[in-house]
Amino acid sequence: MSGATPSASTGLEAEARRSIATGSKSFAGAARLLDPQARASASMLYAWCRYCDDVIDGQQSGFRAAAAALSPAERLATIRRETERVLAGEPITDAPFRALREVVQRHAIDPRYPRDLIEGFAMDVENRRYHTLADTLEYAYHVAGVVGIMMATIMGVRDEAVLDRACDLGIAFQLTNIARDVVEDAQAGRVYLPGAWLAEAGVPAGAIADPRMRAAVAWVTARLLREADAYYASALAGIGALPPRSALAIAAARAVYRAIGRKILRLGPSAWDGRVSTNPVEKTLLTLGALGTVGIAKAARMRPSREGLWTRPDCTCGTRRTGTDL
Repeated sequence: MSGATPSASTGLEAEARRSIATGSKSFAGAARLLDPQARASASMLYAWCRYCDDVIDGQQSGFRAAAAALSPAERLATIRRETERVLAGEPITDAPFRALREVVQRHAIDPRYPRDLIEGFAMDVENRRYHTLADTLEYAYHVAGVVGIMMATIMGVRDEAVLDRACDLGIAFQLTNIARDVVEDAQAGRVYLPGAWLAEAGVPAGAIADPRMRAAVAWVTARLLREADAYYASALAGIGALPPRSALAIAAARAVYRAIGRKILRLGPSAWDGRVSTNPVEKTLLTLGALGTVGIAKAARMRPSREGLWTRPDCTCGTRRTGTDL
């Protein structure tokens, strides 16, 4: 257990909940379904992840103003250094890193996963390009799959096969995010769609945000969302292995994100006229539907095959996708 005092821990949790409320309404809604301890830890983990993401992007949320003048590479080095101090058990002052320390110590999270997440931030700093689907999936693992693994660990999961499914859900979320934000990302100089797919559709990487390319970009994102569906399906097996409240929270988050992807598919080229999301009524209905998903997953102990899915390093099941023509 952490050495933090109850009052200090409570303060970190309250600050983390505020971070979620402003940063992700979908996650905030799902987190309310968790039991109090899992909710507190999930909130603190999210707060650290969000903080690091904001720092890399040069945003000011929870970031010391003096550091804003640093280059992206320098900001990355700062995050890496502070995270290593947490993992080494050294004293730390910044709230997001104290929150990470609390979570890592409370749940014995494997240090490789915070490190893997930082490698995902490094991919953005390096302006990495993704030629194949496998390249995009590797990025999705680093920025979201590892978060799924850490969240599942918070919920008591130790079975590596179940962690594989948690990773799959994180990857599915990230593929959905890529599809939703593809134009906004392109305007910022970031391209996560496989370059080979863009070339096949006749879309130059520098023209993704061009309105004249919307139909072709919609075709590529639809292809990506079809890939995401395989990871959403695989995640069902993991949901069935979670404690009841955690299972409901994750099933609800899965339903909300999958619904966003389906909206993008329905909207086609007009999907980027505004930000695609689900409204409160839709979220409520999707959460109610998640009750049935949990019941089915637990009763059937569904084990959808992972054959052909990209798999995290050092996994225990499935075949890792490493091909260049996926």
